[in-house]
Amino acid sequence: MCRFIAYRGAPVLMDRLLYLPRNSLINQSFRAREREEPLNGDGFGVGWYTPEIEETPAVFSSIQPAWNNRNLRNLSPKIRSGTILAHVRAATHGRVSEANCHPFSYGKLLFMHNGAIAGFNVIKRALRTRLPDGIYDWIRGDTDSEHFFALILQHVDPHGDLTLEQMSAAFVDALQELTELLDEHDIDRPFTMNGLLTDGERIVASRYISDESAEPNTLYHSSRGAFECVDGKCRIVPGKPEDDCVLVVSEKLTDAAEHWHPVPGNHMILLEGDLSLDVRPISV
Repeated sequence: MCRFIAYRGAPVLMDRLLYLPRNSLINQSFRAREREEPLNGDGFGVGWYTPEIEETPAVFSSIQPAWNNRNLRNLSPKIRSGTILAHVRAATHGRVSEANCHPFSYGKLLFMHNGAIAGFNVIKRALRTRLPDGIYDWIRGDTDSEHFFALILQHVDPHGDLTLEQMSAAFVDALQELTELLDEHDIDRPFTMNGLLTDGERIVASRYISDESAEPNTLYHSSRGAFECVDGKCRIVPGKPEDDCVLVVSEKLTDAAEHWHPVPGNHMILLEGDLSLDVRPISV
């Protein structure tokens, strides 16, 4: 079901997130703690923003397992950014290919997903007919995740300046469209949508399952503070506001449980550019 992390705050070196924490994303790629199958070896992707160079994000992905990619190991101590997304994949829908590695990029936006849309192969054709030509032609892979991102893209201007409310509304609109499609095709199996959308400044993330009696996949946000790694130990500590960050993660990166807050089921995180954070219920 994949694992992901998102970092927003004071610029940080990428390896501080991917390699150094006790439960780093690299460790989660072969030994995830909070899912039944611990292996996430069907490729990986990282996305980051360098707005002083270009407002659209950079993305590096590979079908190699994250734990075995020398390029990622060599590059991550040399890339610094204030917005970093990373994802390790356990394939459900879609082949093992670079086109199917998260995060997906369109304009200023990045999107990644942990979960699965039951019945996706049944609704895929109907979903694609809803898309305008530009978004239809943009799709490169065959995952449920990229197609859900395409539903979001119908409701926003991915090249323009967005508000957090516009981003969250587009996310919910896409969830509503997906629910309608599944209902129209009599698919009653639950789908899971731990999805995360960012424009490089703001983040919207969901912890969602369509069957409210079931438990969705895990999702946490961190306390606000400075993320530091000293002598192999990583932690979130109080500091100057300009050093602060917030992380959104599938699994806690450190063993300091007090620094990680579970997102309630069927709720959404809204993280503003100034790191103010709201958690609100999702109504579909």
